[in-house]
Amino acid sequence: MDSKARVSWALGLAAALWACGGESARETPEQGRDLSLAPAESVAQLSDRPAAQPATQPPATQPAQPRPQPQPRAQPPAPRPEPPMLAEGTTIELFASDSLHSRKNKKGDAVMATTASAFKDARGREVIPAGAVFLGTISDIAPAESPGGQGRMALTFNRVQFGGKTYSVQAATDTLGTVMKGRGVTAGDAAKVGAGAVVGAVAGRLIGGNKTGTAVGAAAGAAAGAGIAVATRDIDIILPAGALIRIVLTAPFTLEEIAG
Repeated sequence: MDSKARVSWALGLAAALWACGGESARETPEQGRDLSLAPAESVAQLSDRPAAQPATQPPATQPAQPRPQPQPRAQPPAPRPEPPMLAEGTTIELFASDSLHSRKNKKGDAVMATTASAFKDARGREVIPAGAVFLGTISDIAPAESPGGQGRMALTFNRVQFGGKTYSVQAATDTLGTVMKGRGVTAGDAAKVGAGAVVGAVAGRLIGGNKTGTAVGAAAGAAAGAGIAVATRDIDIILPAGALIRIVLTAPFTLEEIAG
């Protein structure tokens, strides 16, 4: 066989082999795989353990914060209570500490009286206690000019003391437990008797024209003068110690201390 024939034969053989090999590859594709690396399925229990984790500190617990409480509403300030007081026109009964006499006392003299009971305001609070001392002056005083007269006596109080403190007060007397007492015939009254005798003597001389008439007139004049003296003698007005003095407040009284 010549060289050309051998080449042709070789080419034909190669083509035949290629054809057979490709057909075999198409029919059994699994035969061409390399299954040596496929992992074998195992039922053995694995002893795998998770890798140890680094220890971690538990998170620090924060102290529980108190819940804010609702703030109460601001209340308006309570009104200040009114101080104890006695209204204008309040009547207060006192008792004289000393005797007052129209012959011995004069206008401007000091007077003193005390309360026998406590006096309270409209709310029942005590304002002036029992035993409080009222201080004032005689604002007017005069005897009666005749037995039928009444005489005059008026007192004005401007301070009251109790609890070691002094308070201002404005009050005037409403009622005084006074008595009237005749003085009898005094030296001044005797002058009235003498004046009556002189007048009577002159009248007797004019009427009788002689000494007898003068004497009779003088006697009659003296008698008349004595009658005049008795009828016109002064009658003293007296306020005995312990007598009632009723006063009326002329302005409200409050517990405002003043210098004693």
